[in-house]
Amino acid sequence: MEREPVAYAMTTFRLASRTVHRVGFGAMQLPGPGVFGPPRDHDEAVRVLRRAVELGVDHVDTAQYYGPMVANELIWEALHPYPENLALVSKVGGKRSETGEWLLVDDPAELRADIEANLRTLGVDRLTAVNLRLWDGEEVGDRFDRQLDVMIAARDDGLIDGIGLSNIGREHLLHALERTDIACVQNPYNLVDRSSQPVLDECAARGIAFVPFFPLGSGFAQDNPVLGNPVVRGAARELGRTPAQIVLAWTLGVAPNVLLIPGTSSVAHLEENLAVDGIDLGEALRAELDAI
Repeated sequence: MEREPVAYAMTTFRLASRTVHRVGFGAMQLPGPGVFGPPRDHDEAVRVLRRAVELGVDHVDTAQYYGPMVANELIWEALHPYPENLALVSKVGGKRSETGEWLLVDDPAELRADIEANLRTLGVDRLTAVNLRLWDGEEVGDRFDRQLDVMIAARDDGLIDGIGLSNIGREHLLHALERTDIACVQNPYNLVDRSSQPVLDECAARGIAFVPFFPLGSGFAQDNPVLGNPVVRGAARELGRTPAQIVLAWTLGVAPNVLLIPGTSSVAHLEENLAVDGIDLGEALRAELDAI
């Protein structure tokens, strides 16, 4: 049976204490190249954030280590005092060296300090959610439990409304749920990388928001097998859309608990990313995309 077209950007889903539109904004691309240092165009970065809110974005995803501090400071400059309906979500578990290297953070005191640093740089007393970002290959064990202790304490102390998990396996989610409620999961997921499908399915069954990162393919890869896929490019030509719009529309249609946070440092690209609510892929095209 053919799917009915859905006004994706106008649909909503629960995220911790708030109900947000399913298309939000990710701040990862606002800092300089490699998510390090100041933006190429500071004024354009500020315009992007303000235009996002003008267009109805009520979910902004960031992290203290984007820049570091650059993304959070831009958000504060552009949007503070914040609209009452704006959900600010951050993440902890990583940091940057002086040369931009990505480093692991797992010390409980440092995780707590990072949550508090997010609050200071964003200029808020409480965040809608904070994701605990695990690193590739990390197993369920004592270290994960110690990290969860920090997140639970931060919520109980009123610093965050909800606990999120990022870059996890289904076993991490099930273990965490034995100890606490989980508001959201942020994992890699796109047309060519669906390794997180079991996690997405578990989240959908439990009503947990699933936030795919790199839905358009990795911003760090030289070749992009998502946007460069011939089926995607052909569909974009046929429908008069961009490849990114085709991919975002497909991703929203995967499950009703999917929340998108496409990022950009360009107002033009922002408007393209948010203009996906009227795209009807149709049954045949969706089947082609599903088969990639």
